[in-house]
Amino acid sequence: MHANSHPASPPLWLLAELTYRCPLHCAFCYNPVDFAHHEAELDTDTWCRVIGEARKMGAAQIGFSGGEPLLRDDLETLVAYARGLGFYTNLITSGIGLNEERIDALKRAGLDHIQLSFQDSTRELNDFLTSTRTFERKQRVATLIKAYDYPMVLNCVLHRFNLPHVAQIIEMALDMGAEYLELANTQYYGWAMLNREQLMPTAEQLREAEAVVNRYRERIGERCRILYVVPDYFETRPKACMNGWGSVFLAVAPDGTALPCHAARFLPGLDFPNVRDTSLADIWYHSSGFNAYRGDAWMREPCRNCDEREADHGGCRCQAYMLTGDAAAADPVCSKSNHHAAIEHAVRFARIPTCEGDERLLVFRSRENSRRFG
Repeated sequence: MHANSHPASPPLWLLAELTYRCPLHCAFCYNPVDFAHHEAELDTDTWCRVIGEARKMGAAQIGFSGGEPLLRDDLETLVAYARGLGFYTNLITSGIGLNEERIDALKRAGLDHIQLSFQDSTRELNDFLTSTRTFERKQRVATLIKAYDYPMVLNCVLHRFNLPHVAQIIEMALDMGAEYLELANTQYYGWAMLNREQLMPTAEQLREAEAVVNRYRERIGERCRILYVVPDYFETRPKACMNGWGSVFLAVAPDGTALPCHAARFLPGLDFPNVRDTSLADIWYHSSGFNAYRGDAWMREPCRNCDEREADHGGCRCQAYMLTGDAAAADPVCSKSNHHAAIEHAVRFARIPTCEGDERLLVFRSRENSRRFG
């Protein structure tokens, strides 16, 4: 375990990944590629204990996600328990399974917020990217969310297939009465990393999409807040991943593994305890996994003496490992990194959409593919 020059503060945000099961098969899913090997889900009582421990530690917000959290029959029970403890509760969902009976139950349970995902503004591409027929069902769910007086929060992951449709996606959000639209360009973890070559946009696509977003922001004002997140690969400085390792964010995977970020479980040599047999406080404050890259004592050059290290915390440890084989290396996104050329190469050779048959190269998220590629 690395020496830690910064004592840990309590976690503020708990992500409860209730299940890896999902009716969609998105090629950019952030779930681990080997999710089929981690499917033993926590039961209701254990989740309640974990939620209670997180609240006692100071966590104020909880996100229920997956997979698709609506596949858990106890979702309403968990929401009610968390809300009763004072959490701000957020459901992150594809919408599949959210009918009037369930949204009414969730409303009565005290659910504060619903984030609904779309994959495109058209049925054809939305359904292609999820390998399902779900576009119309998502539209009905959007109507339900408004009917039950929730703020309309839409999310759409962007990549080379749908970036040319940004204007149509924004128009769809406006037609649905969305107050918030998150246009999050693909970050390359999990299934997105497996499909990186197929999903990577060109710099021109990104510039055009950002220009479209800025024109809409000027035109619509406060009618809908549009968040546009540029992918790391097109930056010269890394983002402050999770606001710093083990700083504010704590995720618990469906099988009970506690993680400092969604993707961290594949990093070698780190111990990430399971909440089945270790308290959340002990995991957060004392486990080698959560302390490994907390603070800045672990940093090497060029991060160690960089005057930006307090802002970006060295970037993403998972990205560093995926691209350099060393989780303690500087995030290659940074132009100061000795490995920045790996990013430049990936961007330079980004594939431009050409023939219709290109799409067949995508590997869609599925249990079979998880066992094959995981």
